[in-house]
Amino acid sequence: MSALLKRRAAPRRAVALSAAALLALLGACSKPADVPAASVGSPAARQASQLGDLSAFQSIAADVAALVDKGDLPAAKARIKALELAWDAAEAGLKPRAAADWHRLDKAIDRALKALRADAPRAEDGKAAMHELLQQMSALQGK
Repeated sequence: MSALLKRRAAPRRAVALSAAALLALLGACSKPADVPAASVGSPAARQASQLGDLSAFQSIAADVAALVDKGDLPAAKARIKALELAWDAAEAGLKPRAAADWHRLDKAIDRALKALRADAPRAEDGKAAMHELLQQMSALQGK
C-alpha cells in the first residue's frame, strides 16, 4: 500500500472505531427486547419503573454517599461527576421508556449535584441529598 493510502486509511479506521464504540454505548442504553415471563407478574416488576436496571447509577450514588458519610466532600464532588456523565449519556435510551420517572430521578440527581457543588458544601446537605437520591433509585427499582 502506498504511503498516501496508508495516511488516508488511518483516519477512516479511527472514525469507524469511534462510530462502533458509540453504537455499542447507545445499544447498552436501549430498551431490552423482551422481559422474562417470571418477572412480569411479580410484585417487584409491577412496582418497578420502566427505566430498567439502574444498578450502575445506584452503585456510583452509593460510592458518593459513602464519601459524604466519611466527610470527604471534595472526593464526593469529584465522584458525582461520573454519575452526572453516565446519567446524561443514558438519557436518550432511558427517558422515552418512562419520562415521569426519568424526570423524578433527574431532579434528585440535580439536587445532589447542587448540594455537593455548593460554594461552601455542608455535609448535612450532601447526606440529605444523597439519601433522597438513593431512596428514589430504590423506589424506581421496586425495592
